[in-house]
Amino acid sequence: MVERYAREEMKRLWDKEAKFSYWLEVEKSVVRGWNELGLISDDECSKIVENAKFNIDEMEEIEKITKHDLIAFTTSVANSLGEENRWFHYGITSSDTIDTAVALQIRDSLLLIIDDAELLLSKLQEKAFYYKDTLMVGRSHGIHGEPTTFGLVISIWYDEIKVQIQSLKSLLDIVCIGKISGAMGNMAHSPIELEEFVCRDLGLGVAKISNQVIQRDRYARLFSEIALLASSCEKIAVAIRHFQRTEVYECEEYFSSGQKGSSAMPHKRNPVLSENITGLCRILRSYVIPAMENVALWHERDISHSSVERFILPDAFITLDFMLNRLSNLIENLVVYEKNMLKNLNLTGGLVFSQRILLELPKKGISRENAYKIVQRNAMKVWQDLQNGKSALNDKNESLYLQYLLQDSELANHLSESEIRECFDYEYYKKNVDKIFKRVFEGKF
Repeated sequence: MVERYAREEMKRLWDKEAKFSYWLEVEKSVVRGWNELGLISDDECSKIVENAKFNIDEMEEIEKITKHDLIAFTTSVANSLGEENRWFHYGITSSDTIDTAVALQIRDSLLLIIDDAELLLSKLQEKAFYYKDTLMVGRSHGIHGEPTTFGLVISIWYDEIKVQIQSLKSLLDIVCIGKISGAMGNMAHSPIELEEFVCRDLGLGVAKISNQVIQRDRYARLFSEIALLASSCEKIAVAIRHFQRTEVYECEEYFSSGQKGSSAMPHKRNPVLSENITGLCRILRSYVIPAMENVALWHERDISHSSVERFILPDAFITLDFMLNRLSNLIENLVVYEKNMLKNLNLTGGLVFSQRILLELPKKGISRENAYKIVQRNAMKVWQDLQNGKSALNDKNESLYLQYLLQDSELANHLSESEIRECFDYEYYKKNVDKIFKRVFEGKF
């Protein structure tokens, strides 16, 4: 098994070279915009667009003096040009460049994340179809409830991730917007037409109004959606961790040849991938609070948000990319033990059929309260027998619960033996699986 890790493409989107390349892309678009509006000549525009470049080593030396990264950038670029450099960064402020460039980074990163999530979706669909009719016990509070299928369990995960993808796509219109509105957002030095040109040129939406920055509620929404996606992924990871518990052992992460689970206990096969995913999801959710706190800035802006975003933006996208690919790999190679699922389904001696009996009695004229008493008193006998070590099945392969129900004289007054036995049919619980799949997977099923 070769695991697909975080893509180099995502890492490159957030390295220094990419950051300043996005800045330069925005600045060149501004130059083209001024040319469109008649301020900059065609010749000077061409020279800037074709020749403008930055030198990171030079920028770092300049920043030691200026203590300002954008000025270090514009100075380095100006050094690569001739007299036409007077039009570089003309009429705009640092955040016009930076926020618009970050919108491009977010757009390109989101597209990769959507691709990751759709890969995960395809892996979940594949497993759901394969295990559509695989019976297992459903649990509430961790206690056996009624029969379900593993395909239905995975379909829940599929549907949730599908919703998360829809939310991610909606973010493209909310977060991927630019602004070229100047130092206070009043557009005194940069007309609306310039902003509209630049955003159109870069393929971004336009902020209808801004001060010195794009309003950070949009970023907070981005991190909220990332946190929701992470929570859905953790849901899957936690379920797999539960299924791999020795006492359950219905699923297991793929354990490769030569892999070791413990330095002290050679027998161990631990759910390390899903535990890792759980931890990464905690990190991703933790970024929501600082993103929310970035919404309230002083007046037209301060820079308290800047240091936060330099950390949480690249880290969130790179971590999420890694985590989604790891989860896709985990799902693709998940080992499923269908026999253990069936064994666990029979573990409680037929108690999983209690509601089926309960629902038959009102049809015979019995009140729900009295029906519940009949069904529960026999169920409690089974629990007692199981606690005392009695086998869940007799030598005729009949469950303890069925045995007690057949001996109950009050129940016999309302349900025949054949009617009682009919309630212990696993196929009954699969009768609507296909209909559910058609609804969840729509045209794919």
